[in-house]
Amino acid sequence: MDSLSGEIAFVKTAEALSFVGAARALGISASAVGKNVAKLEASLNVRLLHRSTRKVSLTAEGQLFYERCRRILDDLHDARAMLSEVVQQPRGRLRVSLPTIGYRFLLPHMTAFRSAYPEVELELDFNDLLVDVIEEGFDVVIRSGDLADSRLMSRKLGPFRFLLCASPGYFQRAGRPSSVKDLEQHACLRYRFATTGKIMDWSLVANPAFTQLRLPTAMTLNNMEAMLMAAADGHGIAFVPDFLAREALAQSRLESVLDDECADQGRFWALWPSSRHLSPKVRVFVDFAAEHLFPTPAG
Repeated sequence: MDSLSGEIAFVKTAEALSFVGAARALGISASAVGKNVAKLEASLNVRLLHRSTRKVSLTAEGQLFYERCRRILDDLHDARAMLSEVVQQPRGRLRVSLPTIGYRFLLPHMTAFRSAYPEVELELDFNDLLVDVIEEGFDVVIRSGDLADSRLMSRKLGPFRFLLCASPGYFQRAGRPSSVKDLEQHACLRYRFATTGKIMDWSLVANPAFTQLRLPTAMTLNNMEAMLMAAADGHGIAFVPDFLAREALAQSRLESVLDDECADQGRFWALWPSSRHLSPKVRVFVDFAAEHLFPTPAG
């Protein structure tokens, strides 16, 4: 592959829009990536990248050259993978990024995954910031919400739902709401998104009355684990994902209310850098996540 070092360095730089990101993906220094791209430009007698002190971007010629090189390298990668996939076992380090509360739905299944694929070394990053998958060198990320990065492939994971929960002590003291309207008389624990600063809506069943409610805010938190603890400690009613509340509900530290009104569903996605051929370690992790992390309840 030495004869293609310039093309490979260029493609990785074009995908990461950064010499540093390309260097991380290739396992070489950023200066070596820059030199390989410069040699390629000199041999072609055309500028492929605009360079600034903070980032790089493609020229018009660079965009055309990238699209063709990407297809050629994909074909070469697929040809090599086709020959080795039959005997290749999933192995090596697998870098996965998840939201902070992701350990709640992932770690209970990791014993089964590691037993099935003992040569895969997991490196798990629990972070509520939206990481740049390519720039930061992750193999897979698990995210919820809208997908915007066209450079990534994706696969749906099972849905989860939100619940309204509070401690038995809180309900004994304040009473249990029997309707959405009753929430106006209760202490409400609200979640603030750390990335945007916005307060999360309580998306309940389409109910004209709910949109006009004034929810009394007893506490605002930007961490769901803290939200769970505040609810269990009796500070008020929280709107939390079911997988986060499951253990506390089973131990009767929390009780749910207005379950029929809580129709809002969330969904996580597994995402990875676009390629027509998945490495074995990425493929088995994505397949495992889709099958185990959010099983659909029977019935």
